[in-house]
Amino acid sequence: MKYLIYVSTSYKLMDQEDLLEILAVSRKNNKLQNLTGMLLYGEGTFIQVLEGDDEILKRTYKSIEHDTRHKNIIKMAEGEVTERNFPEWSMGFKAVNVSELKEFGGYINPKNKNFLSEDNTNVVMSMLKTFADANRMSDNY
Repeated sequence: MKYLIYVSTSYKLMDQEDLLEILAVSRKNNKLQNLTGMLLYGEGTFIQVLEGDDEILKRTYKSIEHDTRHKNIIKMAEGEVTERNFPEWSMGFKAVNVSELKEFGGYINPKNKNFLSEDNTNVVMSMLKTFADANRMSDNY
């Protein structure tokens, strides 16, 4: 099984209605494709982790790259996982701001020049999992 983490910038600041639409479509599509993951949005920036079958993940990412709601898509990390980090989530979601993210161990500022280094991959995944656990995120929220 593979995972993929990317960041992107929204073309416009998203309101609650925009985000709920993205979430509803993502959850539906991800359940059908057996993908799991988490999406964070804050101050015009998305960060998402997806987990699943390699070919499905590639197709989904290609679709994400063509989504006109965002730009500046940067693949931060990808690789193999032996088990899912977000096994019960077709798509966990939370709108956040920088001050909330800084509260979690392992926070790496995306403006930092070493943000995309291979050494940060485990730290990024750990930060996302810690954030999700601390916010008791699930498909029911």
